[in-house]
Amino acid sequence: MGVRVTTASVADGDKAAYWRGAVSRAVVPVEVHPRTERPFDAVLVSHRLGYLRISTLEADAARLSRTAALIGRAPSSEPQVGVGVQVEGRAVLEQDGRRAEVPPGGLVVYDTARPYALDYPERFRTHLIHLPRRLLGVPERDLRRATATAVGPTEGCGPVLLPFLGSLAASAHSYPPPVGDRLAGSVADLLSALVTELAGTRPAAREDTPISHLVRRVREYVDHHLADPELAPERIAHAHHISVRYLHRIFEGEGVTVSRLVQQRRLEACARELARRGRTAPTVSAVAQRWGFVNPAHFSRIFRAAYGVSPREWRDLRDGRDGDVRDACDVRDGDAG
Repeated sequence: MGVRVTTASVADGDKAAYWRGAVSRAVVPVEVHPRTERPFDAVLVSHRLGYLRISTLEADAARLSRTAALIGRAPSSEPQVGVGVQVEGRAVLEQDGRRAEVPPGGLVVYDTARPYALDYPERFRTHLIHLPRRLLGVPERDLRRATATAVGPTEGCGPVLLPFLGSLAASAHSYPPPVGDRLAGSVADLLSALVTELAGTRPAAREDTPISHLVRRVREYVDHHLADPELAPERIAHAHHISVRYLHRIFEGEGVTVSRLVQQRRLEACARELARRGRTAPTVSAVAQRWGFVNPAHFSRIFRAAYGVSPREWRDLRDGRDGDVRDACDVRDGDAG
């Protein structure tokens, strides 16, 4: 079932607050600050498509802010990657110290796990597409380098992505669940290619500090020991001759805790293996045990929470999916996730 919210029948003094609540529930918690003196006029239409949330916002000039305080109120919520596709009016995205101006017909990427602001200086219409961050399968550093970069209709993946996302937003309500799941997978593949492309166009920040080297070694250690069911912060800290407290401290700026990183990487490994085509499909329990999950029921619960479907449903859906969309942007994905 989709959601449609309008301020048309709301008292003038309550319109902005009413719409802020609707956007926060359907998309992600934000502050809304109107930039007009007249009663705020706005409409929100939102639909679920597989693990995607596709929302169309049409409103008077306003600024939508995702503050650190809002993020802190729900620290356990699943981080999302958002893509704003500008249909009418201009948008300005600010995140990670950068500012991207998005004209009509362009798009921009942002990360809901870190503060950002979307400023619409005039009446606008935009599509906001959100999906769990882990499903992109791209390194955290690449996502940080890709945010707040505007992509036009003739740039990079723009000619492929923009028409596809626009059409998908307009017709999201009409697809049955099996088709929606497959389309969501295609979107994840395309956005992964987009992030990889954008990250390659921006010079990497210097990563030659002792802490950055240590974080990189920890991440490599985690990737090499995912199959170990005893992999935990205590073992990781011991292997690197540091305290558990210091291990947590050096990850404070990484956007993920150490325990969460281990779980994410294990889930990603399981998702990739379950999606592989072959004559003999692996059993869910065998894949879970191979990547360090000792409790099948626990694995199924956290997999469903992350991917929106059970491990078995994921295997069945991905097994028959066509991979042509990933190649549409001609971007290699060798090191992504």
